[in-house]
This record gives sequence, structure tokens and C-alpha cells, in this order.
Amino acid sequence: MSDYISVKSAAAELSVADRLRLIDELASTVPVDQPPTLSAEWLEEIDCRSKEIDSGTVATEPWPELRNRLRHRVGLDDAT
Repeated sequence: MSDYISVKSAAAELSVADRLRLIDELASTVPVDQPPTLSAEWLEEIDCRSKEIDSGTVATEPWPELRNRLRHRVGLDDAT
């Protein structure tokens, strides 16, 4: 069994809270110069939202505040 399959199997056994925490921690290790490949639909959505931000038609929220709010929503506000 490959390391990937072993890790994936072990991760699937974690609680939802721990899986979300693991996702967050793994995502933070992806190098900035190696972003994931995005579908045409995602690129279109990103373009649309970027235009809304640039035009000032939507409000933005700092990442730390958004992250804390979302973690609170799923019950991870005490997780480190």
C-alpha cells in the first residue's frame, strides 16, 4: 500500500473536526508558486468575484477574521 493510500485511510478515520483541521494545516503547506490547477468554471468565478471586489460592490473580510468565524461555525474555535 502506498504512503498516500495509508495516510488517506488513516485520515478518513479521524473525526470531522480533526479532518477539517488536517485539511487546513495541509493547505497551508502548499508552496505559493505551486497553486492547484483550476477548472474553467472556477477561473470564471474568480474573475467575476475579483471584478466585484475591484468595483467595490462587495465587502471583503480579513482572512484571520473569516477563518475564526468559520472555525467557530464548525466548532473548532478551541482547536490549535
